[in-house]
Amino acid sequence: MRNPRTAPYGSWSSPITSDLIVASTIGLSGILLDGSDIYWLESRPQENGRSVIVRCAADASLTDVTPRPARAGENTFNVRTRVHEYGGGSYLVSDGLIYFCNDADQRLYRQEPGGTPVAITPDPACPRGLRYADGVMDARRGRMIWVREDHTAAAPEPVNALVEIPLEGPQPPRVLESGRDFYAAPRLSPDSGKLAWLEWSHPNMPWVGCELWVAECTADGSVGRKRLVAGGDDESVFQPEWSPDGILYFVSDRRQNSLDGRWWNLFRARVDTLDISPSIEPVYPLAAEFGRAQWVFRLSTFAFMSASRLVCSYIQDGVHRMSAIDLGSLEAHPIRTEYEDMSFVRASADRVYFTGGSPTSPAALVEIDLGSGQTKTLKGSTSGDVEAYRGYLSVPEPVTFDTDNGLQAHGLFYPPQNCDFTPPADELPPLLVHCHGGPTAAASPTLSWGTQYWTSRGFAVLDVNYGGSTGYGREYRLRLQGNWGIVDVADCVNGARHLAQTGRVAADRWAISGASAGGYTTLAALTFRKGFKTGASYYGISDLEALAKDTHKFESRYLDGLIGPYPQRRDLYVGRSPIHSAALLAVPVAFFQGAEDKVVPPQQAEAMVEALRGQHIPFLYLLFDGEQHGFRRADNIKRALDAELYFYATFLTDQKLEFRVA
Repeated sequence: MRNPRTAPYGSWSSPITSDLIVASTIGLSGILLDGSDIYWLESRPQENGRSVIVRCAADASLTDVTPRPARAGENTFNVRTRVHEYGGGSYLVSDGLIYFCNDADQRLYRQEPGGTPVAITPDPACPRGLRYADGVMDARRGRMIWVREDHTAAAPEPVNALVEIPLEGPQPPRVLESGRDFYAAPRLSPDSGKLAWLEWSHPNMPWVGCELWVAECTADGSVGRKRLVAGGDDESVFQPEWSPDGILYFVSDRRQNSLDGRWWNLFRARVDTLDISPSIEPVYPLAAEFGRAQWVFRLSTFAFMSASRLVCSYIQDGVHRMSAIDLGSLEAHPIRTEYEDMSFVRASADRVYFTGGSPTSPAALVEIDLGSGQTKTLKGSTSGDVEAYRGYLSVPEPVTFDTDNGLQAHGLFYPPQNCDFTPPADELPPLLVHCHGGPTAAASPTLSWGTQYWTSRGFAVLDVNYGGSTGYGREYRLRLQGNWGIVDVADCVNGARHLAQTGRVAADRWAISGASAGGYTTLAALTFRKGFKTGASYYGISDLEALAKDTHKFESRYLDGLIGPYPQRRDLYVGRSPIHSAALLAVPVAFFQGAEDKVVPPQQAEAMVEALRGQHIPFLYLLFDGEQHGFRRADNIKRALDAELYFYATFLTDQKLEFRVA
């Protein structure tokens, strides 16, 4: 029987260490099915963040498909595409053959079972000059169709297109469709006669407005007559998929009279002819979100089990749910599951596969047999024994709180939890407010060792789904339009204030942290609002004007919507940039940055550091060589986490920890 010791919040020792986090955690994504085999991607911090294709055979045996170098000097294959910089959709599998984009050169490779990968696209004139993502097989014509991003052209920015890749290679790809700024989700009909895809142009982002097109495939595989099916500047379309009997399904947030507000819902269209616009039918009208923000390619929230049945996941009232839908009657049948976050949904005739997690279980690759109801974990994201840490795990509580302009915002509150300690009777815990990235993303209730690292040490954590987050409908998603740096900051401050006013946390010990866009919210909150005593920015934005001038194509006009057109509204960019108001910043800040970050270059952090140095305000700046936008190496993840703890211990608690900067 344990006898908990009394100790101040924020000073508790914990077995959930940075070593545990980096040693036991992998990323799981990109599920694909090929016959009876299941494939997925594993991102492995212990292998310098390398992404590896893994196959689960019918006998449940697991095999790494992507080869590891046999000896020093051999090629290290890392399955990752850099299209849009964020990637996704980096591989394709067909009849046991693997086709993938390799990180080092961004060429496509073909790999036979157990064989050595062979390049099938030409070596570009400049490093990583031709990038590929989101491919689809066209076996009838001996080709694949991929999204290509061309960095070799003499143009102000890369050129995106849909291209044909011969299966044998390495012939130059043939452009099938071009002229728009962005393309995604090429999908071939079951008879190979029609091609569907998504496209959009600046300044839209796909979760604001994009278009779904369908075209005939001519005898030689060219794109023939085409027709706009859905979408526009004021409609977001997500995940077009052809059913086995040739009906086009997709997710859209178009208005439905039966619903209050606009929601990413599931629709279908019969595209038997391109002579007339197809009629569009709602499949399952619901005040819920069936879509996701398309930061990466090949996201999936629904999949066909047959021509008459599909399975789908959606977010309703902030909670992920799953249902099977009879496509004849359009009746939905809930699938009971413990998982509260589900991604990369795939299905066979009787089983559904996805990555899922819950507040008491980390993310895992899951199989559900819908006939028996049996759930099986095919691969966990952590090798640690969760049960061994059960007494140290905090379970999130959904919170809704009042914020500016008479609105409400949402979040997940994690109270401190450690079975070895109890706090003094008169003490309230320090609070760490976490700002998710995007900013069009959402906090997940899945068990995160990173969150438990803090709560098991006596910190409370608020994971804020500020206005602009996904999962609450289009109106909520677009709250940040013209208001980035205002709405998100207000929601973070008001969330912390709500917890303090309700007696959950101390009113004078708040920290805030975030990565990328969340790093901007962090710096803006520390600069423009009072209340936070310290914070940590992971590759966060300090100069919005610099970001507008110096970022990659996918996000180069993102700020037009979030702030205003540049340079016409330069005043807003300057006024909301922490770097231009650094004199208002009077609290210590920690900065963590990748040296090779093309999304938010290191100059952003370094400019802020110099401003703090000039004001003699304490700061910590760690620059990690070889890292890009998001850390992948285990040693760097560990070092950043330990440094953040040191920083909060120094400026938020009475602890004195040691940390060696160099």
